[in-house]
Amino acid sequence: MYTGMLHTHTLVVSLFLLIYLIKTALLVMGKTEQLIAFTNKFKIPEVVISALFFITGIYLAVNTGNAGTWLWVKLAAVLISIPLAVIGFKKLNKNLAILSLMLLIYAYGVSETKSAFFQKETIVATASVNGQEVYEAQCIQCHGADGKLMMSGSKDLSVSQLTIDQKISLITNGKNAMAAYKELLSTEQIVAVATYTETLKK
Repeated sequence: MYTGMLHTHTLVVSLFLLIYLIKTALLVMGKTEQLIAFTNKFKIPEVVISALFFITGIYLAVNTGNAGTWLWVKLAAVLISIPLAVIGFKKLNKNLAILSLMLLIYAYGVSETKSAFFQKETIVATASVNGQEVYEAQCIQCHGADGKLMMSGSKDLSVSQLTIDQKISLITNGKNAMAAYKELLSTEQIVAVATYTETLKK
């Protein structure tokens, strides 16, 4: 369910951004008649896309195990951009429309990187790698201390049938809502955390 909502959200956000990009471009170029015609033609699709944007976004925010400062920054950017866009397009104010679009693009970037500054977190490798420490730093938010939390579409690790090699591949490359950790963790850390998850089995 979570993965389906994530893909739907990504699609509607992309369509939402495209509509606002076109409207902003028409406004900036001074093509008021074309802007009005475009707005009237896509009024219903825009309402549907906006509704799906918020429904899927709320679902993902409530069900994410990876919430942090980035999520609040993203929500603030989106919530600020909406009244700016409404006023900007209603009053044909180019600056407000551009600012609104930039905030939406910024929110998208924050969501993709999980960082307000577009910087992915890194973990420094230590001489001795402790799988439990890596798990608690990177995995516990979605999988829980016992492996059963299942936030952000994660699987119940206490009943996982994956082999160690399959877990290593999944942690390394990611799948669906599961992020790829190949650039965040060292090979040793990935092997250690995959091995640690075996202790979570019933």
